[in-house]
Amino acid sequence: MSAAAVTSAIRTVARGAKHWPHKSPALTKVVENNPPLTLSADHDMPMGSWSSEQIRDAVEASVMLTWAPSKARRNTPILTHGEGVYLFDDKGNKFLDWTSQAICCNIGYSIPDSVIEATTQQMKNMAFVYGGLGIPEVRARLSKLMADILPGDLQGMVFPSSGSEANEAAIMMARRYTGKYKVINWYRSYHGGTTNAQQATGDYRRWFGGDLVPGFVKAFNPYPMFWDFAHGDEEERTQMALNMLEEQVLNEGPDTVALIQFESVVGGGGVIVPPKGYMQGVRAICDKYDILLHCDEVMVGFGRTGRLFGFQHYDGVLPDIVTAAKGISSAALPISMAACRKHIFEAFEDKPLGWGSTYQAHPVAMACAYENVKYLIKEDIIGHVQRLEPVFEHNMKTISENHPSIKQYRHIGMFGCFDAHLPNGENPQLQHTAIDKAFVEYKKAYTANGLIGLMRPPHLHVAPPLVISEDELLDGFERQDKALYALDEALGF
Repeated sequence: MSAAAVTSAIRTVARGAKHWPHKSPALTKVVENNPPLTLSADHDMPMGSWSSEQIRDAVEASVMLTWAPSKARRNTPILTHGEGVYLFDDKGNKFLDWTSQAICCNIGYSIPDSVIEATTQQMKNMAFVYGGLGIPEVRARLSKLMADILPGDLQGMVFPSSGSEANEAAIMMARRYTGKYKVINWYRSYHGGTTNAQQATGDYRRWFGGDLVPGFVKAFNPYPMFWDFAHGDEEERTQMALNMLEEQVLNEGPDTVALIQFESVVGGGGVIVPPKGYMQGVRAICDKYDILLHCDEVMVGFGRTGRLFGFQHYDGVLPDIVTAAKGISSAALPISMAACRKHIFEAFEDKPLGWGSTYQAHPVAMACAYENVKYLIKEDIIGHVQRLEPVFEHNMKTISENHPSIKQYRHIGMFGCFDAHLPNGENPQLQHTAIDKAFVEYKKAYTANGLIGLMRPPHLHVAPPLVISEDELLDGFERQDKALYALDEALGF
């Protein structure tokens, strides 16, 4: 075809396109999207001066909940302030915080002056630095402090804003470092609400995301819920659990598994502590097959278990990656940590981690965390937990024996959990996917006895602020003991 003919054909197509009959839809749902900016006089009122009615109206109109149906907001208390280990609502009620809210308010509500002053001073000096544009002194200080208090060569530090983000960073770090993509997690686990962290999660919350993200493999916890290893003592059962995990690694293909990622003590799933020798065996499997080991310390890090970190209960075990949040600032500001060993840290000298966020290494949050961690150490909060642990365990045992609705209990440090069951011995529900009427009655009694806390039935957590006194601890158990009679009756015992 000649050049002239080609040109003519192009012109024909172009000319025809101008008269193509299809038209894109026209906007019919026109909304005024640029109204005058005005502020209601309500917003000029000082904080703390709104009436309960004003607060409730705003909650009804605009507040959404997350892990619970949003209609629950109508019965959620309006909290006004906290002091020590107590929270107060707009009706004048005083509640003992029996789970440190979400197992995070480790030093309670009387925040030390040193933490407040350092946080305020950082806000005055420089409220924000984007992590890739500059490094403030507080980032260097917090990084060095974490490297100083972590064992071994855990020295590479990233400071995201939440536990979910810290676990996202850990997963990306492992995949980028190893060149492999699979991650093995326990079924009874929780690692976060963002995409990879939610898929790494083993409990019911991963179903909200559709369970569709590839590369995540679930393993059974060393203590199965519905069956037990036949015969043998605990050492033999532990070895059997490790053999199962190793077989799973082999069937997945060790050359595809980047990371074995576990909570060092399972939190939301019921304060599950691995049996003696199990974590040492997991570390050995990782070493044998060139897999990284990640301990998720988001819930139990910074003193909850009576050690600085939960993995320190397992002699000789050093994870390749450690994540933590919650206790790093005692929840006063949102901040988390992902720490890695020296060989991983050095591997990213010439390539990016592949994860980031605008607020990673936020200087104000780091200032809060820096002083909070120093306070935990200087005031020997961990020693306080260790001294109260026998009292804690004694009361867990006493309550368990006093109430037929309680099947068993577990505890470590200042972290405990009761398992409720039905009269026929069955669990009333699995992984708290619904709220049984019996637990509604228990929640009413729990509140009426002046307790406030996280509810994860059939697991009943006990995790008060780490600064609680012995008298306050005994008082809290007495309140829970009274509330549990309502559960006994509601379950039909």
